[in-house]
Amino acid sequence: MRKLKLQMNILLDGKWDSGMSDFSIDNLTHVDCILHGRKTGEGFIPYWTEVANNPNDSEYQLGKRIAKVPNAIFSNTLKESKWNNTIIINGDLAPAIKALKNIVGKDIIVYGGDSFAASLIQHDLIDEYYVLANPAALGNGQQTFNPLKNELTLKLVECKAFACGAVLLHYSRQQ
Repeated sequence: MRKLKLQMNILLDGKWDSGMSDFSIDNLTHVDCILHGRKTGEGFIPYWTEVANNPNDSEYQLGKRIAKVPNAIFSNTLKESKWNNTIIINGDLAPAIKALKNIVGKDIIVYGGDSFAASLIQHDLIDEYYVLANPAALGNGQQTFNPLKNELTLKLVECKAFACGAVLLHYSRQQ
């Protein structure tokens, strides 16, 4: 069964470095589907398509890799895709995601969208958590994990510091 991986970038002051880009490119080698909620997908797909088509963009290599991976947008309002290499999934969240996880292939990654990620967490559908956390706190932070109905027990798999001060926290769900 494929794993559903959540990669959240909590970059409160916008810091990003080449090590974080390299990690994101490497993390994509293990997936063959990027899952989005409707709102995130509508911004994410056109943005990274544009980056992938601009060799002068500082994130060009990441954009090229992202643009190659098929997308799936979970939505109850969209009925057909307006983007290449993208399918729309309608229906109840948990059974639809479980069916997607049962398709033979590499893992699936979701890049947040706070409400969509929170729904996936609430339905206990995330298998691995990749949290890129920046140490600078300038605001209220993200509400992805609030409110939880059940306790979420995670096991730290890896912790990696980047040159800009951000930290990758890789967690798996504790069984």
